[in-house]
Formats: sequence, structure tokens, C-alpha cells
Amino acid sequence: MSFQIKSSGDSYDVIIVGSGAGGGMASKILSEAGLSVAVVEAGGDFDPAKEEDRTQLRPPWESPRRGAGTQIRPFGDFDAAIGGWEIDGEPYTRKGDSEFDWFRSRMVGGRTNHWGRISLRFGPNDFKRASIDGLGDDWPIGYDDVKPYYDKVDKLIGVYGSKEGIYNEPDGFFLPPPKPRLHELYLKKGASSASIPMIPSRLSILTRPINKDRGACFFCRQCNRACQVYADFSAGTCLVHPAMKQGKVDLFTHSMVRKVTSDDSGKATGVSFVNVKDMKEYKLKSNVVVLGASACETSRIMLNSKSKTHPNGIGNSSGVLGHYLHDSTGASRSGIIPDMMGRERYNEDGTGGMHMYTPWWLDNKKLDFARGYHIEYGGGMGQPGYGAGGNMDSMRKYITDEFGKPSPNGGYGEGLKKDIRQIYGSTVGMSGRGESVPRFDNYCEIDPTVVDKFGIPVLRFNYKWTDQEINQAKHMQDTFEEILTGSGAQLLGTKPGADTLYGLAAPGRIIHEVGTARMGNDPKTSVLNSNSQAHDCKNLFVVDAGSFVSQADKNPTWTILALSWRTSDFIVSELKKKNI
Repeated sequence: MSFQIKSSGDSYDVIIVGSGAGGGMASKILSEAGLSVAVVEAGGDFDPAKEEDRTQLRPPWESPRRGAGTQIRPFGDFDAAIGGWEIDGEPYTRKGDSEFDWFRSRMVGGRTNHWGRISLRFGPNDFKRASIDGLGDDWPIGYDDVKPYYDKVDKLIGVYGSKEGIYNEPDGFFLPPPKPRLHELYLKKGASSASIPMIPSRLSILTRPINKDRGACFFCRQCNRACQVYADFSAGTCLVHPAMKQGKVDLFTHSMVRKVTSDDSGKATGVSFVNVKDMKEYKLKSNVVVLGASACETSRIMLNSKSKTHPNGIGNSSGVLGHYLHDSTGASRSGIIPDMMGRERYNEDGTGGMHMYTPWWLDNKKLDFARGYHIEYGGGMGQPGYGAGGNMDSMRKYITDEFGKPSPNGGYGEGLKKDIRQIYGSTVGMSGRGESVPRFDNYCEIDPTVVDKFGIPVLRFNYKWTDQEINQAKHMQDTFEEILTGSGAQLLGTKPGADTLYGLAAPGRIIHEVGTARMGNDPKTSVLNSNSQAHDCKNLFVVDAGSFVSQADKNPTWTILALSWRTSDFIVSELKKKNI
């Protein structure tokens, strides 16, 4: 059950803002400790098992757009994520010629309804990068501090993979990984020829059951639509809704948080939010406030939470809040493998993501950039979606008749259909996802003149890539070509050059932003301590990626979950000691 409105007199032990990975985990751990919890979510409720929310297994013709994306579903009409980079009435701005595209998810479970389920632990080196390359800062915690919680997350949620013994790609508790598909075997051949590792992926998808509430994957390859048997991990289905069944969690949907309220001593007293349905403002009270609204939204709330005690925003005496914003780098390339053209059709869908990936394998001391990247692979005979065959002009030259001559078919009608069928299942692609170097000069702040439709001041972004990230993207492109050609592929398109920053995606486009409320031991240079507790406000905590000191060459979700569990345990302990 979700609540639209509740009276301002209601009080809880804990208010959690956001229902994604961090907020979802906090709701489970804190409620199971016996605390009364309110989860405040800007979007609506969502359950992929309910018919009104289900998009899994729906064919393209059930969409009036044949599955094409929309503003609020930019990844496709059947994609689970509701939100996007541009939301009506919820603008954000950029400073000067800065680039940053901010993706928001407006639904219970947040962005965990749509993601690649790539569930990687940060390694020992990832917490101490400054000691290795002299850039940025070390975390105030290390891998050994987080490892017990990674272990717990593995066992609670489930992740498939293989034990490889790679020092900075730590092994966990793995379910059996699915077998490689044909295109992945071709790509592995190319990777091996270049002495580049390619190992089973680590995805939070159940290849066998782990409890009575969740089914195992039935290999429809549509995890991006959210799973109706809960075989893949989403915070709503695996954390928030199960926590609500215990009776200690109230869910407030369609509730846009304006600020954290505080008393004259500076202690947090609750939150103020605007109900999206009636556009009126309400307040909730609590002993503890936990922010898990996503790195940028959490910083926006804190920056807007000004008071006599917190004149620059709650938790911002250092002036660091909003700074050190950074996203993963991203670049891609594709090719076509002639040996796979015209092959027999069969179901090779597999899980909704890659079955194999490449972890970072090189020593950055020998390169012209400081941080590494991993490689994600795509291809195969998945269900054709909107736009299939749209780039046939560039691929037709690879199609030949029985005499080895170029395809005689035209660009429309029956001939076009024949060419598309010939190409189907033979194209492959790969993307790099890398670590950028955190910089104080990359930040978000409150725009002094712009508010959203709720009257809440919006964020203004200032962000630029540096040579570190650009050189990394160049290395990605060189590596992609080496793997593709080694696998027997013909390269599609032209190799991105310096004029496009080697195909480097704009900041924010990879949707891995972190670091805006970073943790540290020094209150003058950080917002949170090592337990994600605000230096300036002892009953305020952050459980999303805002706490990160640095991103790694891995996706952040598994670390968000582990740190949220760790912080939740700390909250319970401090409440018992009456320290907060």
C-alpha cells in the first residue's frame, strides 16, 4: 500500500528519501531492526508482476510506437525506467558551455528497474587510488571494511559469476553463470588474440532460485523491462515491497522532497515535501533522516535545506557539497561478423545482459591516463526492436549472393527484408565503461533564478572532461578495433577521432554519477564521515552514490547496496547507544 498524503503530525524513527538501491536497502535493514520507517518517493509505485505495470514479453505491436522511446521512457516504450534526462516541469541548467545530462527515475525502485544488472565489487585499489596515482583522494575506508557487506548483498540478492582470483576484481558468492552465446565466443577469440581477458559476467540475475519469493530467470533477455517473477534485482521488488509486508514501513509516493527540516540546534527533524497530485506542501517528522535520492538529487535537497544553523545548506559547512561530481566514461564501437550471417534461427536469448565481460587488465603507470575501464559486449539474435534494419545502407556491402557478388536487393520491399534476415544475428558491439578522476571543479549547485513546477530551486551543472578521460576513450577505441578484427568482424562506421573526443559520451549519459556529498575524515574537505553520517548533523545520513570519494572501473550499484547496509547497521547501533 502506498500513501499520497499523511498529516503533518506523523512521526517516524527514520525517514528515507528515495527508494532505489540505497534507500531500498536502508528500508529493509532499518525496518527489520524494529524501527518505524517512512519511505518518501517522488514517483509512483511500480510492480512488474502487476498487469498494469508489466511490459515484459509484450511484442512491439502492442505499443502505438512499436516500442520506440519517448521522453519519459527514452530507452524504449517497454523499458521499465520512467523518468529520463528531460522531465516536463523539472528542468536543470548548465553553466556556460558545460555538459551534463541528468537522468532521473520517477518510480519506486528508482533506476534499479532499468540497468544492466552488472554487479561488481570495488577492489582494494579502488578505495586507495590517490595513493597509487596521486590524483584525487583516498576513501576513509578500505575494501576490508566493505567486504562483509558485499558478502551479505551477494547472498541476499543473488549474483551469477565465476571465481577468477583477480586481485582488484574481487570474487564473491556466485550463482552459476550462463554459457556464452555464439557471438560472445567469436568476441572471446578476438580478445584472446589480443591477450585481453574475457570472463563470465557478474549480473544480479537468478540463474537458480534463492528463496520462495523470487523465481529463477527464464531467459527472455528482457531484464530492462523489469521481471514479473522477480528473477532480476530491482530495489522495489526485492527490498522495499518485502520490507512493507512486515508492517513497519509506510510508502509515500508522488512526494517531491523540498528540504530537510531542522531545529535551532541544527538537528534534522524530518522533511518537507510537495505532493505531486494536489501540489500542496506537507511535513513528516523523524528522529533520523536518510537521503538516498541519487547523488545529485540528494545534494539538491541538502543545498536547499538552509537554516540559521545551516546557512549554506545542511551538511555544507565545508562548501564541498555538490562538488567532485563525476560520471563513468563511456565509448562504443560495433562490427559485423560475416561468418555469422544467414545462420540458423534458434532461441539464444539468455539473460538480459552480457554473458561475458572484460575487467580492467592493464597497469595505468604504463599508459597516458590514470584510471581503467571494463568492456561490455552485445550481439546475438534477440527479438528485433524498433528501428531494426535502419542502417542497412552501411551494411549491405557485406551481403553477397551465391556467386560472392554484392547483394542485388534494393533498399525497400522484399529485397530489403531478405537483406535484414541475412544480417540478423551477425552484428556485435562493445562499450567501455571507465573511471574518471574526481575534480572539485566538476559540480552541481543551486541555480539562483530557476525553480521547477513545485517551486523548488533546481540544479545547475558545471562539468568538463579532461585529458585523463579523453585519452582513456582513445585507448578504448584502439582496443575495440583490435578485438573486433581479431574476431573476424568487419568494422562498422568510421573510427571516432579527436574531433568527437574519440566517441566519449557526454557526462551524465552513462548514469553512474557519484561523489557530490563525499565521505572523509576531515570535515573541512568532506560532507560525510566514514559511516556516511553528515559531519554537521549527526542524525542525517546519505546512502546513495553521493558518498563516494571516487568511482571505479565498475558499476556503482553493488557498492551503494553494501554501503547502505553498513550505514544502516551503524544507525541502529547509534540509536541503541542514544548517540543520535
